[in-house]
Amino acid sequence: MLTRLSVPGVALGALITAAPALASVPSLVDPAWLADRLDQDDVAILDVRSPIDDGNRVAFSEGHIPGAVDAGYTRHPWRAEQEDVTGQLPPVEQLEGLIEGFGVDNADTVVIVPAGTGATDFGSAARVYWTFKALGHEQVTILNGGYQGWLEAGHGTADGVVSVAPGEFNADLQTDMIVTTADVEQADDRGLQLIDARPAEFFEGDRQHPGARVAGTIPGAINLPHKDFIREEEVWRFDPASVNSAIDADTLAEGRRPVSFCNTGHWATTTWFALSEVRGIDDVGLYDGSMVAWTASESRPVDVAKRGLARILEFFGG
Repeated sequence: MLTRLSVPGVALGALITAAPALASVPSLVDPAWLADRLDQDDVAILDVRSPIDDGNRVAFSEGHIPGAVDAGYTRHPWRAEQEDVTGQLPPVEQLEGLIEGFGVDNADTVVIVPAGTGATDFGSAARVYWTFKALGHEQVTILNGGYQGWLEAGHGTADGVVSVAPGEFNADLQTDMIVTTADVEQADDRGLQLIDARPAEFFEGDRQHPGARVAGTIPGAINLPHKDFIREEEVWRFDPASVNSAIDADTLAEGRRPVSFCNTGHWATTTWFALSEVRGIDDVGLYDGSMVAWTASESRPVDVAKRGLARILEFFGG
């Protein structure tokens, strides 16, 4: 079954001329936007549902947006272990091959489709979006509300297994988007403002990722949880209005570069998306290694909030 719908050359030319999306694609689109462009041969739809949101190959086969490719977030190597740290950006050549395998060309507008069933699955879409941006591909967007939003809007679906002809995709890695552990170690000297995108219990040290050596956060970080940007309803959507309410004039330090992190660089991309793509702040960075990389060495300090310290004192009778 073909995933990329084609139309006769004359008609395609008319469509491309008429549709503004390929000139400048917004960071978020709704089902009506995508429905109007299903027949465009240079719109690539990547369905990133995965076991994170109860999605898998079977769920894709049972129903997906017409023309979509199964690009499941955890089933495909969107992230890789690098230097014993999980969840890192894979080598560029590997990502080029992955993306070409989904039939994507450099000239395509890429539409990423999450499940739309939770805050963490938007993170899957945001991470893939950030990956395309890091590879120098600007024509990328996220279907807000994902597959559930598509169903809610009443648009048609397709089923079955999909195969596509390989695309041709050449990356131009934007190294400045990727903040390293060495950068974070010199956060003050480099003028970085560290932003912890995890839920408060992680930030305060009450919970820790199994890959992190200890609980806590990087000293000096502020907390902007990724979930604060997601509106929880029957369909979970990114809420652009939440960005201004969560980020006021006192949130960000003037003259410092915001850098988002979490445990493994997954939730952090939602907060990066809010700051960079919705709020429009220039030069927002992502600490890809996040707390798993930071805590790998005992030499790096970790802050634990007073609430966590109080619990420890209580345990010892303090």
